Amino acid sequence: MTDHELYERLAPFISPNKQELFDRIAPMRSRHVTVVLEDIYQSQNASAVVRTSDLVGIQDIHVIENKNAYQLNPDVTLGSSKWVDIHRYRTHDDNTAACVQALRAKGYRIVATSPRSKDITPDTIELDRPLAFCFGTELTGLSPALMDAADIHLRIPMHGFTESYNISASAAIVLYTVMQRLRASEVPYTLPTDERTALKLAWARKVVHSAAHLEERFRREQADDRTTNGSDMK
Repeated sequence: MTDHELYERLAPFISPNKQELFDRIAPMRSRHVTVVLEDIYQSQNASAVVRTSDLVGIQDIHVIENKNAYQLNPDVTLGSSKWVDIHRYRTHDDNTAACVQALRAKGYRIVATSPRSKDITPDTIELDRPLAFCFGTELTGLSPALMDAADIHLRIPMHGFTESYNISASAAIVLYTVMQRLRASEVPYTLPTDERTALKLAWARKVVHSAAHLEERFRREQADDRTTNGSDMK
């Protein structure tokens, strides 16, 4: 069965309110921008970035776990982690390199948030190619390896005495600004139709009780129908 067929069969088991939300939100989701979190150890910060990503329409988050395990705080995420896709890198000899390689293979430019940049900010970065915005630990920022691997260094303008924003504030400023610019642009940043359908199906599987068993039944019924129709034609 196709994703569309499966979703249509599961739809009657989804509340009308959830169906309306899926129909409204899926067309606004984007993989043109993605988020990379490297060794975040404070669950409230990690959770705040997940919540921000969901709210601005970013579907994928990539989590690098070299030293610190990634943990979420449900009081901060407020369920947002259910609706985004979190990709974890924690089993490689070099998780940072594995993440960068995977993103580059998908066409992303790696963007490091850093005071190094003099010219590029969330308001000026070019949006024509997919961008992976990287955020590092609360104390030391991104690792030297990720800083060196970055294609772009981006600076968040600051006008006070403190040297930096905390990670959750940095992510919120960057992601909100960039997504607002994308929505006002002609860049095709939303998901293609087949990916929207696949996403709605993934969401449906999370809210429908015993979705896997239902899908198995739907496939059996379809196979039985084909067998019956084939027999009738003989």
